Amino acid sequence: MFKAMVVDNSSGVVAASVQDLDEASLPPGNVTVAVEYSGINYKDGLVATGAGGLVKRYPHVPGIDFAGSVLASRDPAYKPGDKVVLTGWRVGEVQWGGLAQRASVSCDWLVPLPAGLTTRQAMAVGTAGLTAMLAVMALESHGLTPGSGEVLVTTGIQVCRFGEV
Repeated sequence: MFKAMVVDNSSGVVAASVQDLDEASLPPGNVTVAVEYSGINYKDGLVATGAGGLVKRYPHVPGIDFAGSVLASRDPAYKPGDKVVLTGWRVGEVQWGGLAQRASVSCDWLVPLPAGLTTRQAMAVGTAGLTAMLAVMALESHGLTPGSGEVLVTTGIQVCRFGEV
């Protein structure tokens, strides 16, 4: 059993709750991850409230990114204990996401945790931080330099661990 934020739709009313789920309820995937941290992002708010029409199948677990440790893998690229990060791939929207203590995903969606980073630090950057970095890189490609002045980048994320929220 593991805890997850579950969003459900009953007769057009979307509601979110923390539930205890059985491992058998996880969606198909060739890697199971013990989620240590996830970020709370704008899309997670949309999913939790039913706004934006992002979720196509209920019940659903939001969370567009996560970092944690591999519990089981049917792919040689990952073995139990490996630290991994996931951002993107419509996880948390179309696929079950990281606002849970467990996730089952395709190995192709995972990235090994970079050396020197903790899973918490990775989620402090998360999808929003990655997007902010890409925005700054785009500005640089259009002539922004350190001498151009200050640039303010905000990510608007909250890093959380289930049970501490």
